[in-house]
Order: sequence, then structure tokens, then C-alpha cells
Amino acid sequence: MRRREFVALLGSALASSPVAQAQQPLPVIGWLSIGSPESDNAIRVPGFRQGLEEIGYIEGQNVAIEYRWPQGEGEYDRLPAIAADMVRRRVTLIAAIGGAPPAFAAKAATATIPIVFTLGVDPVRLGLVASLNRPGGNITGVTGLSAELIGKRLDLLHEVLPTATVVAVLINPANRTAFESETSNLQDAALTLGLQLDLTQASTASEIDAAFESIVKSGAGALVVSGDTFFTNRKDQIVTLAARYAIPAAYVWPEFAVAGGLMSYGTDRADAQRQAGVLAGKILKGAKPADLPVQQSVKFELVINLKTAKTLGLTIPPYLLARADEVIE
Repeated sequence: MRRREFVALLGSALASSPVAQAQQPLPVIGWLSIGSPESDNAIRVPGFRQGLEEIGYIEGQNVAIEYRWPQGEGEYDRLPAIAADMVRRRVTLIAAIGGAPPAFAAKAATATIPIVFTLGVDPVRLGLVASLNRPGGNITGVTGLSAELIGKRLDLLHEVLPTATVVAVLINPANRTAFESETSNLQDAALTLGLQLDLTQASTASEIDAAFESIVKSGAGALVVSGDTFFTNRKDQIVTLAARYAIPAAYVWPEFAVAGGLMSYGTDRADAQRQAGVLAGKILKGAKPADLPVQQSVKFELVINLKTAKTLGLTIPPYLLARADEVIE
């Protein structure tokens, strides 16, 4: 073997050795979420990691994740700047988590870095993707269609409180996408059930306090809380106010019911995040987002807090208890 051929072969062997591979920079996923560190680390992050691991990626070993949460008032307004910073840092992929605002911020920031989203509305109708089967561009993800489920939460409340004719709705006007979709679905459900809706808006912590005072004055017999992540981040405040004013309320995520809310009904976020992690892993291995169909989350969870129902003087129909995935006693 000639010396030049030997040197080339040796260099190739060294480059493929475990030591050389360990020295290569890890691909970096930018985590752009409107959740909170507490809620994401409890459900979303573990689910996403599970999906990555199914494809062969383990955080800290062969992939890195940089987490960003725009906490505080006006948090949605800070998403574009955070997305732009991720682009400047040249992350390998952006995981836009928890709704349409992160997805739009990421898409506006880059047309080349792959994006994987999780949201609760139809991404085709929003214009995020060309179609579910062929997303096109640099973006794909998972949709739970939770906005469509808000009408089902109204129906569940009606089954528990059939005499309530006015139902309040707590909704966030700062998230126009969710606002319009949820309002439309609620109005259709209310018309079918013969109910009157009292739409109450809040986009700050102080406005949530004022909203509950308004709900009490309106005489509403029950409350449906929007699935917007802003409200999830303020779970304790909302559940405490509902208990203080003895308002039966239906929420989207189980942690509301665990914290003392009457009931929750929504998609299984852990599974949705697992699917997003799988998509991210496939992209890291070379797949193009344009060729990866948007996944639809088809797992749903109904949780009923029987202790809260008894405190409110409510009787949960036996068939609802039988349908529940979890009953808190």
C-alpha cells in the first residue's frame, strides 16, 4: 500500500471512530414554547424526548435541546425575537410547541431551518402547511384539533348541569387564531344545545381576576375555559377563582382537574409530543419536512374530579364516570 493511500485510510478510520464522533458538534433543537418550564417539563418535554429516542436520539448524548419560554405579561409578543435569535444561533431544527403563535413566529423567522410544530387547530386552514399529507416548505408537525373539542367540553358540562342556560367562556383575545376557531365551534355547539354563551376575555393575570367577577355578575351557571396555553400557565389562579366563586368549570388539560377543577377533556399531549419527537428525529436523520405528513393526535382524555363535584353539590351521571379515563376522589 502506498504511503498516501495509507494516510488517507488512516484519516478515514479516525474520523469514523467513537472518539472523533464524540468531538463532532451535536445537532441542536431550539425549543420555542408558550408553555412554562413547570408544565412543559411535566408532560411535553418527556413526550418529545420519548419520540426522539424512538428514532435513536438521546438528549445530551447525540442531540442537544435549547429551551426558551417567553414568560410574563405579553409573552406572545416576544416569540418572534426568540425565534430570530434561534435562527442567528443556527439551530438545526426548531420545535414550535403549544399552539399557533410559536409556529407562526418560527415560520416567519426562517424558510430553511426545519420546523416541527404542535398545535390545536387545523394547520391547513391557518396557511401553515399546504396540506396534511404534503406540508411543503420547511414545516410539519402534529395537530390535536383541540379547538374543535371545546364544543365537546360545553356538551359535557351540559350533561352535568342540564338546567344551566347561560354558560360563560374564558378566552384569550391575544391569540386570534385560537380565539376565532374556539368561538366558532362553541357557537355551533351552543346553538345545538340551546344554550346562551357569555364570552369573557382575558389576556393578563389581572384581567383573569376581573373576568371571574364579571362571570359571577352575569349569572352564568357554568364555565368553559379556552385551551389557550396562556390559561394553562395560570392554572392555579383560575382553579382557585372557580372554587372561590363556586363555578363549575370544564378545562382542556388534566392538571386543571388534578388541581381541583371539575373536569377536563382534551387530547393526550404526551402522545402528541411523542409524535413531534419522532418527526424531529426523522428530520435530523435527513428527511425533509415537506415530505413528512402532519400527524393528527387521536388520543383523548376525560378526567373528572368527583371531590370537586361533591363540594359544588353536583351529581355526575354514572355513564360519564364510566367513560372517564380518570376519576379523582
